Amino acid sequence: MSPAVPLVESAPAKVNLTLRVLRRRADGYHEIESLVAFADFGDRLTLAPGVAASLTVRGPGAAQAGDGPDNLVLKAARQLAARVPDIGLGAFELDKVLPVAAGLGGGSADAAAALRLIARANGLKANDPRLFEAARATSADVSVCLDPQPRVMRGIGEVLSEPVDLPTLPALLVNPRVALATKPVFAGWSPPTAHPPLLNMERLAKLARTGELVDILTAQSNDLETPAIALAPVIADVLVALSALRGCRLARMSGSGATCFALFRDRAEATAASKILGGKHPHWWVQACTLGSAG
Repeated sequence: MSPAVPLVESAPAKVNLTLRVLRRRADGYHEIESLVAFADFGDRLTLAPGVAASLTVRGPGAAQAGDGPDNLVLKAARQLAARVPDIGLGAFELDKVLPVAAGLGGGSADAAAALRLIARANGLKANDPRLFEAARATSADVSVCLDPQPRVMRGIGEVLSEPVDLPTLPALLVNPRVALATKPVFAGWSPPTAHPPLLNMERLAKLARTGELVDILTAQSNDLETPAIALAPVIADVLVALSALRGCRLARMSGSGATCFALFRDRAEATAASKILGGKHPHWWVQACTLGSAG
């Protein structure tokens, strides 16, 4: 019998277009509200179906991601195996191109891709509740990455809206080659004295349809920018550099950093900006992309 054909899934970068921290809970977690979109760029995960789970990591981010039991790909596989008796797993191979600890949900996207691959290999439906249970048990952001479409995240990331019909957003992603752990960034957060209203789904959909989405994004913020910059001041340099690029409509940090993004009117502008910024800062990670749905 010939060996099974390996299955492949993309693990697209998740970008927080907005991120509001609502409160710090007694258990130390933070409740948030965030509009997220996914890039047409990310990691790539392959599964050769088998019995036991194993992981090989290649690519520029392999050393930082690691292939040990703490990698979220293997953690997700264990969580699903605990919920589905006799499920087949297999050998995973991860091409890690996204920077690690970068505010792009890379590890969560990898874990979500692992769950989709295992589901495909075992004939599980995409809406099987055990997939979502395993996602939540793996990490807070895995749930939103399981079906990578624009959504509003609430709670600690586990409460998801229906998909939001956003227009595609040409963008530039920039990381100054700084790994920034999420926990200390959240620990540095202080409640603001004033804040824009919570996102209104009806208004958000209307602005998306009329092409005014950037207006509502500009009126929002990322509440973690200030504590992240306190830990990694270079983030402020990235935001200044992005804002100065021709055609930049909005520059903001994603997630807990240190990756920042800029939005442009078209992909040509974003590509031109990537060449300019990459030339000025050759040691930064710079990637032109389009944000929206990865599906």
